[in-house]
Amino acid sequence: MSSNRMTHRNGRRLTARVAVGTCLAALAAMVGLSAARNTDQAAGPQAQPVPPNAAFHDVHFHLTNYVQEGLDLRTFLKIMGDKAGRVAVFGIPLQQQWSYGNTGTFAPTYYLQTDAPLYYYSFTDAAIAMAYRSLTPAEQARLDPMITGFNPADMYAADHIKRVLTTFPGVFSGIGEFTIHKEFVSSKVAGETASLLNPALDRVLDLAAEVGLVALLHTDINMPFPKPGQDPYPMEQLRELLMRHPNTTVIWAHGGLGRIVRPVEDQIGLLDRALSNPALKHLHVDLSWDEVAKYIVSSPAAIKATADLVTRHPDRFLFGTDEVAPADQQKYLKVYEMYAPLFAALPPDVSAKLRKGNYERLFDEARRKVRAWERTHAPAGSGQ
Repeated sequence: MSSNRMTHRNGRRLTARVAVGTCLAALAAMVGLSAARNTDQAAGPQAQPVPPNAAFHDVHFHLTNYVQEGLDLRTFLKIMGDKAGRVAVFGIPLQQQWSYGNTGTFAPTYYLQTDAPLYYYSFTDAAIAMAYRSLTPAEQARLDPMITGFNPADMYAADHIKRVLTTFPGVFSGIGEFTIHKEFVSSKVAGETASLLNPALDRVLDLAAEVGLVALLHTDINMPFPKPGQDPYPMEQLRELLMRHPNTTVIWAHGGLGRIVRPVEDQIGLLDRALSNPALKHLHVDLSWDEVAKYIVSSPAAIKATADLVTRHPDRFLFGTDEVAPADQQKYLKVYEMYAPLFAALPPDVSAKLRKGNYERLFDEARRKVRAWERTHAPAGSGQ
Protein backbone atom coordinates (compact mmCIF):
# COMPACT_ATOMS: atom_id res chain seq x y z
CA MET A 1 0.00 0.00 0.00
CA SER A 2 1.41 3.38 -0.92
CA SER A 3 2.23 5.91 1.73
CA ASN A 4 -0.35 8.27 0.19
CA ARG A 5 -3.15 5.69 0.57
CA MET A 6 -2.10 4.93 4.14
CA THR A 7 -2.02 8.61 4.95
CA HIS A 8 -5.48 9.06 3.41
CA ARG A 9 -6.92 6.07 5.36
CA ASN A 10 -5.34 7.25 8.62
CA GLY A 11 -6.71 10.67 7.93
CA ARG A 12 -10.20 9.26 7.50
CA ARG A 13 -9.88 7.26 10.73
CA LEU A 14 -8.69 10.36 12.55
CA THR A 15 -11.57 12.36 11.14
CA ALA A 16 -14.00 9.63 12.17
CA ARG A 17 -12.54 9.49 15.68
CA VAL A 18 -12.77 13.26 15.98
CA ALA A 19 -16.36 13.18 14.74
CA VAL A 20 -17.29 10.39 17.16
CA GLY A 21 -15.53 12.20 19.97
CA THR A 22 -17.31 15.41 19.12
CA CYS A 23 -20.68 13.63 19.06
CA LEU A 24 -19.98 11.94 22.38
CA ALA A 25 -18.91 15.24 23.88
CA ALA A 26 -22.03 16.90 22.53
CA LEU A 27 -24.18 14.05 23.85
CA ALA A 28 -22.50 14.26 27.24
CA ALA A 29 -23.10 17.99 27.27
CA MET A 30 -26.74 17.46 26.35
CA VAL A 31 -27.15 14.82 29.05
CA GLY A 32 -25.50 17.09 31.55
CA LEU A 33 -27.70 20.00 30.52
CA SER A 34 -30.78 17.77 30.68
CA ALA A 35 -29.76 16.51 34.10
CA ALA A 36 -29.24 20.06 35.29
CA ARG A 37 -32.67 21.03 33.96
CA ASN A 38 -34.26 17.97 35.55
CA THR A 39 -32.54 18.82 38.83
CA ASP A 40 -33.93 22.34 38.63
CA GLN A 41 -37.39 21.00 37.86
CA ALA A 42 -37.19 18.42 40.63
CA ALA A 43 -36.08 21.11 43.04
CA GLY A 44 -38.82 23.26 41.52
CA PRO A 45 -40.23 25.88 43.83
CA GLN A 46 -37.86 24.85 46.62
CA ALA A 47 -34.90 26.30 44.71
CA GLN A 48 -34.93 29.61 46.60
CA PRO A 49 -36.53 30.69 49.88
CA VAL A 50 -39.16 33.38 50.03
CA PRO A 51 -38.29 36.75 51.59
CA PRO A 52 -37.60 35.83 55.22
CA ASN A 53 -39.35 38.89 56.62
CA ALA A 54 -42.45 38.72 54.41
CA ALA A 55 -45.51 39.97 56.26
CA PHE A 56 -47.90 37.35 54.88
CA HIS A 57 -48.63 34.62 52.37
CA ASP A 58 -51.73 35.07 50.22
CA VAL A 59 -54.00 32.05 49.77
CA HIS A 60 -56.46 33.82 47.47
CA PHE A 61 -55.30 35.90 44.48
CA HIS A 62 -56.76 36.35 40.98
CA LEU A 63 -54.24 37.22 38.30
CA THR A 64 -56.99 38.05 35.79
CA ASN A 65 -60.50 39.45 35.79
CA TYR A 66 -63.86 38.39 34.30
CA VAL A 67 -62.69 39.12 30.74
CA GLN A 68 -59.35 37.32 31.26
CA GLU A 69 -57.33 40.54 31.41
CA GLY A 70 -54.86 41.32 34.16
CA LEU A 71 -51.23 41.04 35.15
CA ASP A 72 -48.31 39.00 33.92
CA LEU A 73 -46.57 37.05 36.66
CA ARG A 74 -43.32 39.02 36.60
CA THR A 75 -45.22 42.26 37.10
CA PHE A 76 -47.09 40.67 39.98
CA LEU A 77 -43.84 39.47 41.58
CA LYS A 78 -42.69 43.10 41.59
CA ILE A 79 -45.97 44.11 43.22
CA MET A 80 -45.49 41.39 45.85
CA GLY A 81 -42.06 42.80 46.64
CA ASP A 82 -40.88 41.64 50.04
CA LYS A 83 -44.33 42.10 51.62
CA ALA A 84 -45.96 38.92 50.31
CA GLY A 85 -43.91 35.76 50.61
CA ARG A 86 -45.91 33.15 48.68
CA VAL A 87 -49.18 33.44 46.79
CA ALA A 88 -51.75 30.91 45.59
CA VAL A 89 -52.39 32.35 42.15
CA PHE A 90 -55.18 31.62 39.67
CA GLY A 91 -57.32 33.26 37.05
CA ILE A 92 -61.09 33.49 37.08
CA PRO A 93 -62.87 30.44 35.67
CA LEU A 94 -65.72 32.47 34.21
CA GLN A 95 -65.74 34.73 31.17
CA GLN A 96 -68.27 37.55 30.98
CA GLN A 97 -69.99 37.51 27.61
CA TRP A 98 -70.10 40.82 25.73
CA SER A 99 -73.63 40.78 24.36
CA TYR A 100 -74.16 43.59 21.88
CA GLY A 101 -77.89 43.14 22.29
CA ASN A 102 -77.56 43.92 26.01
CA THR A 103 -74.86 46.59 26.36
CA GLY A 104 -74.24 47.71 22.78
CA THR A 105 -70.74 49.08 22.29
CA PHE A 106 -70.06 49.10 26.05
CA ALA A 107 -67.67 46.25 26.83
CA PRO A 108 -68.38 44.94 30.35
CA THR A 109 -65.44 43.79 32.43
CA TYR A 110 -67.38 42.78 35.55
CA TYR A 111 -70.39 40.55 36.04
CA LEU A 112 -72.48 43.32 37.60
CA GLN A 113 -72.13 45.53 34.50
CA THR A 114 -74.40 43.49 32.25
CA ASP A 115 -77.25 41.00 32.23
CA ALA A 116 -75.41 38.78 29.71
CA PRO A 117 -74.40 35.33 30.95
CA LEU A 118 -71.06 34.04 32.20
CA TYR A 119 -69.48 30.91 30.76
CA TYR A 120 -66.59 28.68 31.84
CA TYR A 121 -63.22 29.58 30.31
CA SER A 122 -60.84 26.64 30.59
CA PHE A 123 -57.92 28.29 28.78
CA THR A 124 -57.20 30.22 31.98
CA ASP A 125 -55.34 27.16 33.33
CA ALA A 126 -53.05 26.89 30.30
CA ALA A 127 -52.34 30.63 30.43
CA ILE A 128 -51.35 30.43 34.10
CA ALA A 129 -49.20 27.33 33.50
CA MET A 130 -47.29 28.83 30.57
CA ALA A 131 -46.68 32.05 32.46
CA TYR A 132 -45.41 30.11 35.47
CA ARG A 133 -43.09 27.99 33.33
CA SER A 134 -41.49 31.14 31.92
CA LEU A 135 -40.22 32.07 35.40
CA THR A 136 -36.93 31.14 37.01
CA PRO A 137 -36.97 28.55 39.82
CA ALA A 138 -36.42 31.35 42.33
CA GLU A 139 -39.48 33.18 41.01
CA GLN A 140 -41.55 30.00 40.89
CA ALA A 141 -40.73 29.37 44.54
CA ARG A 142 -43.06 32.17 45.55
CA LEU A 143 -46.12 31.01 43.64
CA ASP A 144 -48.57 28.12 43.97
CA PRO A 145 -50.70 28.01 40.81
CA MET A 146 -54.21 26.59 41.06
CA ILE A 147 -56.46 24.89 38.49
CA THR A 148 -59.77 26.70 38.21
CA GLY A 149 -61.05 26.49 34.62
CA PHE A 150 -63.58 23.70 35.12
CA ASN A 151 -67.34 23.50 35.46
CA PRO A 152 -68.18 21.87 38.83
CA ALA A 153 -71.56 20.81 37.41
CA ASP A 154 -69.88 18.75 34.69
CA MET A 155 -69.12 15.09 35.37
CA TYR A 156 -66.04 15.55 33.15
CA ALA A 157 -64.62 18.30 35.40
CA ALA A 158 -62.31 15.83 37.16
CA ASP A 159 -61.00 14.71 33.77
CA HIS A 160 -60.13 18.31 32.91
CA ILE A 161 -58.11 18.57 36.10
CA LYS A 162 -56.23 15.35 35.27
CA ARG A 163 -55.43 16.61 31.77
CA VAL A 164 -54.10 19.88 33.12
CA LEU A 165 -51.85 18.06 35.61
CA THR A 166 -50.41 15.67 33.04
CA THR A 167 -49.99 18.39 30.40
CA PHE A 168 -48.29 20.81 32.80
CA PRO A 169 -46.48 18.69 35.41
CA GLY A 170 -44.60 20.52 38.10
CA VAL A 171 -46.90 23.55 38.07
CA PHE A 172 -50.11 23.21 40.08
CA SER A 173 -50.69 22.71 43.81
CA GLY A 174 -54.45 22.96 44.10
CA ILE A 175 -57.83 23.66 42.56
CA GLY A 176 -59.85 26.82 42.92
CA GLU A 177 -61.08 29.24 43.69
CA PHE A 178 -64.12 27.54 42.17
CA THR A 179 -67.67 28.53 42.95
CA ILE A 180 -70.85 26.67 43.84
CA HIS A 181 -73.23 29.22 45.39
CA LYS A 182 -72.29 32.89 44.97
CA GLU A 183 -74.47 35.96 45.17
CA PHE A 184 -75.30 37.41 41.70
CA VAL A 185 -72.88 35.00 39.98
CA SER A 186 -74.43 31.52 40.15
CA SER A 187 -77.65 32.57 38.45
CA LYS A 188 -75.71 34.15 35.57
CA VAL A 189 -73.65 31.10 34.62
CA ALA A 190 -74.80 29.52 31.38
CA GLY A 191 -75.88 25.88 31.54
CA GLU A 192 -76.64 23.75 34.58
CA THR A 193 -76.39 25.50 37.93
CA ALA A 194 -73.65 24.17 40.19
CA SER A 195 -74.75 22.46 43.38
CA LEU A 196 -73.23 21.04 46.55
CA LEU A 197 -75.40 17.97 45.88
CA ASN A 198 -74.07 17.27 42.37
CA PRO A 199 -72.02 14.05 41.97
CA ALA A 200 -69.79 16.00 39.58
CA LEU A 201 -68.49 17.91 42.59
CA ASP A 202 -67.92 14.65 44.45
CA ARG A 203 -65.75 13.43 41.57
CA VAL A 204 -63.69 16.63 41.74
CA LEU A 205 -63.12 16.35 45.49
CA ASP A 206 -62.35 12.62 45.22
CA LEU A 207 -59.65 13.44 42.68
CA ALA A 208 -58.28 16.23 44.86
CA ALA A 209 -57.86 13.73 47.69
CA GLU A 210 -56.19 11.18 45.40
CA VAL A 211 -53.71 13.70 43.99
CA GLY A 212 -53.16 15.77 47.14
CA LEU A 213 -54.53 19.02 45.72
CA VAL A 214 -55.70 21.78 48.04
CA ALA A 215 -59.31 22.71 47.19
CA LEU A 216 -60.29 26.37 47.57
CA LEU A 217 -64.08 26.35 47.45
CA HIS A 218 -66.45 29.32 47.39
CA THR A 219 -70.01 28.67 48.51
CA ASP A 220 -72.11 31.25 50.32
CA ILE A 221 -73.25 30.41 53.81
CA ASN A 222 -76.74 31.66 52.98
CA MET A 223 -78.81 33.01 50.10
CA PRO A 224 -79.00 36.77 49.58
CA PHE A 225 -81.78 38.58 51.45
CA PRO A 226 -83.08 35.59 53.46
CA LYS A 227 -86.34 35.87 55.30
CA PRO A 228 -86.10 36.13 59.10
CA GLY A 229 -85.67 32.70 60.66
CA GLN A 230 -85.05 30.99 57.32
CA ASP A 231 -82.59 28.10 57.57
CA PRO A 232 -79.33 28.56 55.64
CA TYR A 233 -79.63 25.38 53.56
CA PRO A 234 -76.15 25.79 51.93
CA MET A 235 -74.49 25.28 55.32
CA GLU A 236 -76.13 21.89 55.88
CA GLN A 237 -75.29 20.80 52.33
CA LEU A 238 -71.67 21.91 52.77
CA ARG A 239 -71.37 19.94 56.01
CA GLU A 240 -72.63 16.79 54.29
CA LEU A 241 -70.28 17.34 51.35
CA LEU A 242 -67.29 17.67 53.67
CA MET A 243 -68.33 14.55 55.57
CA ARG A 244 -68.29 12.63 52.28
CA HIS A 245 -64.69 13.72 51.56
CA PRO A 246 -62.68 13.38 54.77
CA ASN A 247 -59.35 13.10 52.95
CA THR A 248 -59.68 16.28 50.88
CA THR A 249 -58.02 19.43 52.19
CA VAL A 250 -60.73 22.07 51.75
CA ILE A 251 -60.36 25.81 52.29
CA TRP A 252 -63.74 27.52 52.56
CA ALA A 253 -63.35 30.90 50.92
CA HIS A 254 -64.41 33.82 53.13
CA GLY A 255 -66.17 31.51 55.57
CA GLY A 256 -69.18 31.81 53.26
CA LEU A 257 -69.60 35.59 53.51
CA GLY A 258 -69.94 38.04 50.66
CA ARG A 259 -70.92 41.46 49.47
CA ILE A 260 -74.51 41.12 50.68
CA VAL A 261 -74.38 37.65 52.24
CA ARG A 262 -74.00 38.79 55.79
CA PRO A 263 -72.99 36.69 58.80
CA VAL A 264 -75.81 34.41 59.85
CA GLU A 265 -77.13 34.38 63.39
CA ASP A 266 -74.47 32.79 65.60
CA GLN A 267 -71.91 32.85 62.76
CA ILE A 268 -69.01 32.52 65.19
CA GLY A 269 -70.68 29.64 67.03
CA LEU A 270 -71.44 27.86 63.78
CA LEU A 271 -67.81 28.06 62.65
CA ASP A 272 -66.60 27.07 66.11
CA ARG A 273 -68.73 23.94 66.10
CA ALA A 274 -67.66 22.99 62.60
CA LEU A 275 -63.96 23.41 63.37
CA SER A 276 -64.34 21.53 66.66
CA ASN A 277 -65.88 18.52 64.92
CA PRO A 278 -63.22 15.78 64.48
CA ALA A 279 -65.02 14.63 61.33
CA LEU A 280 -64.30 18.03 59.76
CA LYS A 281 -60.61 18.25 60.64
CA HIS A 282 -59.83 18.73 56.92
CA LEU A 283 -61.83 21.98 56.78
CA HIS A 284 -60.01 25.32 56.79
CA VAL A 285 -61.27 28.87 56.35
CA ASP A 286 -59.70 31.73 54.46
CA LEU A 287 -60.11 35.27 55.74
CA SER A 288 -59.99 37.25 52.53
CA TRP A 289 -61.75 39.96 50.52
CA ASP A 290 -62.45 43.52 51.59
CA GLU A 291 -66.17 42.73 51.54
CA VAL A 292 -65.57 40.20 54.34
CA ALA A 293 -63.12 42.35 56.26
CA LYS A 294 -65.84 44.97 56.66
CA TYR A 295 -67.77 42.55 58.90
CA ILE A 296 -64.77 41.37 60.91
CA VAL A 297 -63.37 44.82 61.73
CA SER A 298 -66.76 46.55 62.02
CA SER A 299 -66.52 46.90 65.79
CA PRO A 300 -64.26 46.03 68.75
CA ALA A 301 -66.74 43.26 69.63
CA ALA A 302 -66.55 41.73 66.15
CA ILE A 303 -62.76 41.87 66.18
CA LYS A 304 -62.59 40.21 69.60
CA ALA A 305 -65.08 37.48 68.68
CA THR A 306 -63.15 36.64 65.51
CA ALA A 307 -59.80 36.76 67.30
CA ASP A 308 -61.11 34.41 69.99
CA LEU A 309 -62.36 32.00 67.32
CA VAL A 310 -59.04 32.00 65.44
CA THR A 311 -57.15 31.53 68.70
CA ARG A 312 -59.27 28.49 69.57
CA HIS A 313 -58.47 27.00 66.16
CA PRO A 314 -55.02 28.40 65.28
CA ASP A 315 -54.25 25.78 62.61
CA ARG A 316 -57.44 26.26 60.58
CA PHE A 317 -57.39 29.83 59.26
CA LEU A 318 -55.42 31.35 56.38
CA PHE A 319 -55.13 34.92 55.19
CA GLY A 320 -55.85 35.96 51.61
CA THR A 321 -56.40 39.21 49.75
CA ASP A 322 -58.86 38.11 47.04
CA GLU A 323 -57.46 40.95 44.98
CA VAL A 324 -58.01 40.88 41.22
CA ALA A 325 -55.06 42.10 39.12
CA PRO A 326 -54.17 45.10 41.33
CA ALA A 327 -52.45 47.99 39.60
CA ASP A 328 -49.77 48.49 42.23
CA GLN A 329 -48.55 47.38 45.64
CA GLN A 330 -50.65 49.94 47.49
CA LYS A 331 -53.81 48.48 45.98
CA TYR A 332 -52.58 44.94 46.61
CA LEU A 333 -51.92 45.62 50.31
CA LYS A 334 -55.31 47.23 50.93
CA VAL A 335 -56.99 44.08 52.26
CA TYR A 336 -53.98 43.12 54.38
CA GLU A 337 -54.10 46.54 56.01
CA MET A 338 -57.86 46.25 56.58
CA TYR A 339 -57.25 43.11 58.64
CA ALA A 340 -54.55 44.80 60.76
CA PRO A 341 -56.86 45.20 63.82
CA LEU A 342 -57.50 41.45 63.78
CA PHE A 343 -53.81 40.60 63.50
CA ALA A 344 -53.08 42.92 66.42
CA ALA A 345 -55.78 41.25 68.55
CA LEU A 346 -54.23 37.78 68.15
CA PRO A 347 -51.40 36.24 70.17
CA PRO A 348 -48.19 36.59 68.10
CA ASP A 349 -47.88 32.87 67.39
CA VAL A 350 -51.51 32.63 66.26
CA SER A 351 -51.13 35.68 64.04
CA ALA A 352 -48.04 34.11 62.46
CA LYS A 353 -49.96 30.91 61.70
CA LEU A 354 -52.86 32.83 60.18
CA ARG A 355 -50.61 34.99 58.02
CA LYS A 356 -47.95 32.44 57.02
CA GLY A 357 -47.58 29.18 58.92
CA ASN A 358 -50.79 27.44 57.93
CA TYR A 359 -50.23 28.31 54.27
CA GLU A 360 -46.76 26.80 54.35
CA ARG A 361 -47.98 23.61 56.02
CA LEU A 362 -50.83 22.98 53.57
CA PHE A 363 -49.08 23.99 50.37
CA ASP A 364 -45.73 22.37 51.12
CA GLU A 365 -47.58 19.10 51.61
CA ALA A 366 -49.64 19.67 48.47
CA ARG A 367 -46.50 20.29 46.39
CA ARG A 368 -44.96 17.06 47.62
CA LYS A 369 -48.07 14.93 47.02
CA VAL A 370 -48.98 16.39 43.64
CA ARG A 371 -45.45 16.00 42.26
CA ALA A 372 -45.46 12.36 43.40
CA TRP A 373 -48.83 11.74 41.70
CA GLU A 374 -47.57 13.33 38.51
CA ARG A 375 -44.53 11.09 38.42
CA THR A 376 -46.69 7.96 38.61
CA HIS A 377 -49.21 9.24 36.06
CA ALA A 378 -46.87 10.69 33.47
CA PRO A 379 -47.93 9.94 29.87
CA ALA A 380 -45.84 7.31 28.08
CA GLY A 381 -42.83 8.85 26.41
CA SER A 382 -43.00 12.06 28.40
CA GLY A 383 -39.60 11.47 29.99
CA GLN A 384 -40.78 12.37 33.49
